[in-house]
Amino acid sequence: MIKPTDFAVCVTEYFTKHLAGTRNLSSNTIKSYRDTFCLLLIFLSEEKNLKAEKISLASVMDKTIVEFLEWLETSRNNSASTRNLRLAAIHAFYRYVQMQNPDMLLQCQRIIAIPLKKKERRSVNYLPENTLKELLSLPNQSDKYGLRDTALLCLLYDSGARVQEIIDLSLSDVRLDTLATTRLLGKGRKVRIVPIMAPTAKMIQKYMDAWNLNPKTKPDEPLFVNHQGNRLTRPGITYILNKYLSKTKSGDTKATPHVIRHSKAMHLLRANVDLNYIRDFLGHVNIETTEVYAKADAEMKRRLSKRQIWICLSKTKHHGRKTKT
Repeated sequence: MIKPTDFAVCVTEYFTKHLAGTRNLSSNTIKSYRDTFCLLLIFLSEEKNLKAEKISLASVMDKTIVEFLEWLETSRNNSASTRNLRLAAIHAFYRYVQMQNPDMLLQCQRIIAIPLKKKERRSVNYLPENTLKELLSLPNQSDKYGLRDTALLCLLYDSGARVQEIIDLSLSDVRLDTLATTRLLGKGRKVRIVPIMAPTAKMIQKYMDAWNLNPKTKPDEPLFVNHQGNRLTRPGITYILNKYLSKTKSGDTKATPHVIRHSKAMHLLRANVDLNYIRDFLGHVNIETTEVYAKADAEMKRRLSKRQIWICLSKTKHHGRKTKT
């Protein structure tokens, strides 16, 4: 019988006891961490000739992790963002390992010290209010699935929810009477109650009536389902969004549901809503995460101002030439 290695013991206890038990992380976060270690095992097997049953904690050094990250970029064509996501999972694991194995403190800290790769900061992608209004008007509300799509898109925007938070909604998570709200289960299993505007609440009720969805008799039934009666998936919601977005004047077909969340945040900011409220509304842990919207808005205003100055100067020069003739 093969004796389990210290690496195997640590990884198993990390996933089964620490992540799911002690830290109570969501299944999606745990799955992301698991994917990282699946890739690491593939790398060690294919590139280092280290089979899973032979890997020890001592055999995975900081140099090994750096080579793994380079392999992700070169052999698997991963972006800097994906590379950093994998490294963050590895950092988290070795923070756990150093607490369980103090004799490996130095090796763990060398791995934890591997920096994230700097990446070009992307501008916040969001929909202008006129495009969003057009988008929400496109589903055919005389059709059963059109009603579902309208309710889905309205709630996605009105709540500023992450797509997984929408997927996880059950009938009991929405209250549609006076001062309507929805209960969202966010990252780290943190719950927040978000207000719903009256028109959105009315649309959700219309959708639920058409689909015979009753929160009193079946409170745990999913709020949004697909043609098979199962919860909508992330690809399913993305497909619905792009199906209607392609029919707007923008003609965009590659947006993700997160664009709707960005749109809500930017619209709140432009309505002079306090940044701290936006942070709580979106379920951000740190205000620094929310500040990206303020920076994007300031950068856009700066560019617009420069463009207006350029247009003004161009007109002045043109007018000057015209006067001389």
